[in-house]
Amino acid sequence: MISEEAGAKEGVLNVFSMWNDPVSFNLGKNSPSGGKYALESLQRASKAIEEGSIDLMITAPLNKNNIEYRGFNGHTGFLAERFGKEAIMIMVSEEIKVALVTGHIPISEVSQSLTADLVLGKIKALHQSLIGDFGIEDPSIAVLGLNPHAGDEGLIGKEDIEIIAPAVSHAREQEISASGPISADGFFGSKSYKHYDGILAMYHDQGLLPFKSISFDTGVNFTAGLSIVRTSPGHGVAYDLAGQGRASTTSFEESVRLACDIYRRRFNLAEEQYFIDDVEA
Repeated sequence: MISEEAGAKEGVLNVFSMWNDPVSFNLGKNSPSGGKYALESLQRASKAIEEGSIDLMITAPLNKNNIEYRGFNGHTGFLAERFGKEAIMIMVSEEIKVALVTGHIPISEVSQSLTADLVLGKIKALHQSLIGDFGIEDPSIAVLGLNPHAGDEGLIGKEDIEIIAPAVSHAREQEISASGPISADGFFGSKSYKHYDGILAMYHDQGLLPFKSISFDTGVNFTAGLSIVRTSPGHGVAYDLAGQGRASTTSFEESVRLACDIYRRRFNLAEEQYFIDDVEA
């Protein structure tokens, strides 16, 4: 147990508690106090990483409804605002990597939120992350269409031909191996995702539904595009499993591994520098 982040020792698991007084919350239930502690932890971790006391951040699931903070809609948005960068959410597993153009917004707002510049920016951000964070030299990217059958040549909406297709074309002009817009149902149904290094979905459920169907237990949420490394388990708070000993730790374990892998790759560190072989209580 350490009293401040700066006292952390290498080669061991350092445990730090922010609060001197007992922490009060109801296990497995939604509570304002739980949201308060979660936000304070996130703010403290952000400060510590800015000061250089810690190197990377792995966040636990939280209930956004508990957070009393102006405009808070999740870790990704908070960190993007805090670190002044254009973040992109990438869901990662051994089988598949899926990034999102739009995140936690109502489905009714997705279409009006899309622009060719936004889609192009996300393609470029995904491309850069696949190279810099995952070590893929010439990544291939599948860009999903918004409408059924990717708009069916304009018969089912114009967004695919007026927004997404031009963005893909501009990306290819910049020597990015992007394909699309691709009809999402056939793409996943035929397992074509196996032929691409990364996938860009237009909205949350378009990307997350197939991802979790394929990699629910092992999936990791990675916030790319930031100057810091942040990962999180690819699932929610699961109040119904709290305190029962039934929740799987696999996704959290994978979050730790992925964060360390990305950090090492960014800074060319040897694997031994992030190997935990002891625990300090």
